[in-house]
Parts: sequence; structure tokens; C-alpha cells
Amino acid sequence: MSSTKLFIGGLSFGTNDESLRDAFASFGDVVEAKVITDRDTGRSRGYGFVNFASGESASSALSGMDGQELHGRNIRVGYANERPSGGFRGNSSSGRGYGGGAGGAGDFEGDSGRGY
Repeated sequence: MSSTKLFIGGLSFGTNDESLRDAFASFGDVVEAKVITDRDTGRSRGYGFVNFASGESASSALSGMDGQELHGRNIRVGYANERPSGGFRGNSSSGRGYGGGAGGAGDFEGDSGRGY
């Protein structure tokens, strides 16, 4: 198994990076454990990631921890999906791909004779 990064969902708001690392350390060498927080409030968003040094350790952790209780909550564990690098984020069908909607920078109203 080549994937070593696990997604951990359903975390208690009291779980932090260190306690997440401690919970998964028995399965192998944890390279990084990160609880994702809201950038405005600093509060946990209820999920995080654990990165292992080997795919075997990640596989063992997935089998051993998925559905188990951690800090009063049953957590979900799965392989993390890598985000594609570059390109646009979000859904291009949202109407916000070029300037944020009506009146935004992407609207060409008022251009003087450019043929738009």
C-alpha cells in the first residue's frame, strides 16, 4: 500500500495534534498528526490527518481505529485523497469562476468597444 496519509473524521473538539498522534502511535511511526482548525476561531473543525512513515502502518491504523471511540466520539478513518495541485478550486458551474458574479471584475460591461 503506497498511501500513508489517513483522514480522521468525527473528532471531539477536545482532540488536539498531540492527542491525535498519541492515539495512532501504537500502529507505527507517525510522521505528522494534524487536527484541522477554523482559521477565524481556532476551534477544531472535527477532522484531521495522520501521516505514517509506511503504508503498512497506515493500513493497520485504518483497520484498528475505524469506528473506535476516541475522546468520547466514534471516529471514522479512511485514506486521504490528495488535492490536485494547481488549477481552480471549487465547482466551476457555480457562476463564480471569473470575477465573482454580477458586477465583479470578470464582467465586461462598460468596456469601450472591445467587442465583448
